[in-house]
Amino acid sequence: MEPLIRMTGITRYFGQRCAVQDLSLELLPGEIVGLLGANGAGKTTSMRILSGCLGAHQGSVLLDGVDLFKAPLRAKRSIGYLPETPPIYPELTVDEYLTFCARLKAVNNSAIKTAMEQAKAVCGLDKEGGRVIRNLSKGYQQRLGLAQAIIHQPRVIILDEPTSGLDPNQIIEIRNLIRMLGEKQGVILSTHILPEVQAVCDRVLILHHGRLIYSGKIAQLSEAEGSSTVTVGLSRPPEQAAIATLRGVEGVSALGTNRFRLRLTQPAAAESLLQQMVQRGWGPTEFAPGKPDLEQIFYRLTTTTESGV
Repeated sequence: MEPLIRMTGITRYFGQRCAVQDLSLELLPGEIVGLLGANGAGKTTSMRILSGCLGAHQGSVLLDGVDLFKAPLRAKRSIGYLPETPPIYPELTVDEYLTFCARLKAVNNSAIKTAMEQAKAVCGLDKEGGRVIRNLSKGYQQRLGLAQAIIHQPRVIILDEPTSGLDPNQIIEIRNLIRMLGEKQGVILSTHILPEVQAVCDRVLILHHGRLIYSGKIAQLSEAEGSSTVTVGLSRPPEQAAIATLRGVEGVSALGTNRFRLRLTQPAAAESLLQQMVQRGWGPTEFAPGKPDLEQIFYRLTTTTESGV
């Protein structure tokens, strides 16, 4: 399967500062990929390069097989782009704005009405066509931003911080929209919100200081990291302070009667814990390694590495 996006060796400077360094990534059809990083990691710069809004000092970008830098107009026909701030005109109605966007994106005049109705239907704007945009809620303005991004039926959808500034209900609605779009098109989204990636993405890319330090499926990342906690039950528990003396244990918290969560110095430390408890006569009845969440993994990767993993 040929990738919809193939970015290779992209480097971009702003003055003496390197915002993105030797970045390579791919996006396959029917895939939702999350570009994750702290503020200033290079996410928005990468999105702007992918969308053709910003050039690069080195590297190449193919969009649906077309070189973005050599044939930009042709390549951009394949993408729909929603920047962090939706590019809307508040004085227009929803229908006026989407008609304008369809013309900008070279939709045939005879097909504009159908394209507009389809985009509104997908984004839940069927009944909003006559409303002035400034009167829409933030969530509906974001839906409108998505509608303009897909009105020409692009194969690649690029979303920069798509739920920024939304309330919890609006976030859920936009995430559901993104999942639906990802069933047929390729979607790449940037965010610094970790639950966003876990909620909608098939794969995650982690940027740190402009460099890619991880690329892969979230489940594989969790598996590779292993567990940093263990939940144990003891039929004859000692004082909590005694549990903290076990080799490989960094901290202990009580979970109720005879149950404890142990924080480990490293995932491999779990291997000897059960044996230590048996030898001390504590009668272990439960031993369950915890599953590391993306927040723990992200923190470890972005605070312990500068050169990648």
